[in-house]
Amino acid sequence: MASTQFNLYEAKTQLSSLVERAAHGEEIIIAKGGKPLAKLVPIGPESISPREPGGNYLGITYLADDFDAPLPDEVLRDFGL
Repeated sequence: MASTQFNLYEAKTQLSSLVERAAHGEEIIIAKGGKPLAKLVPIGPESISPREPGGNYLGITYLADDFDAPLPDEVLRDFGL
């Protein structure tokens, strides 16, 4: 993968074109005072995966039996209902 370095000011003024170049496979290094600070790289297909229905990050899938039961009167009063 080819790598090209840009100083921070230059990167700010050309950000759209640098992102486009990175999306096409070029590695863009952003430097300040000649010291590399950040790198723009393309997002690989493995980084964008669809969510699985019913799943979450913690693997917890639980729905209480009384989930849709009416709220108690004292809770309704707290909401002004």
